[in-house]
Amino acid sequence: MTGWTAVLAGIGLTAATAAWAIRWSGSRHRPAGGPGGSVIRPTRARLALAAAVLAGTGLLVYAGFQGTLSYYRTPAELDADPDALLSRTRLGGSVVPGSVRHEGGKTVFRLASEGQEITVRQQGVPPEAFRAGQDAVVEGVLGTDGVFHADQVLVRHGNDYRPAETAPSGTAG
Repeated sequence: MTGWTAVLAGIGLTAATAAWAIRWSGSRHRPAGGPGGSVIRPTRARLALAAAVLAGTGLLVYAGFQGTLSYYRTPAELDADPDALLSRTRLGGSVVPGSVRHEGGKTVFRLASEGQEITVRQQGVPPEAFRAGQDAVVEGVLGTDGVFHADQVLVRHGNDYRPAETAPSGTAG
């Protein structure tokens, strides 16, 4: 028996178990290219595997966020971009008071932000919380007529929650 196998045998390990432990421990004293013919140290292989798993996970997270992250633009940004015409985008601003009107199944209103306004035409009825002075984000396309044609209206609201006031109930007798 060689020195290291005698020590390992003394603590109850067989030569095969000892060889496996040395192969996977990353020991520099093991012979290169063992039974599998691999010259790569297990620690480097584990690092490469961990790096590949992390890169793959990062790529999946990045790809997952691509479809969910969608920022909105202001009327000024939309007006300044010549490529915005007929391309799908989100537009955010405050609903101009007195601008909301309903025209045969469509809701027409103006959004304002940073001193610029744009007319928005939406097919259908906007959400219940939609009202003049409320912040809103609309999704759609800017038409050649200068009107933003929205197919979705989202109402932005603050983080403060205030429960609805309840009317005092009568006493039962």
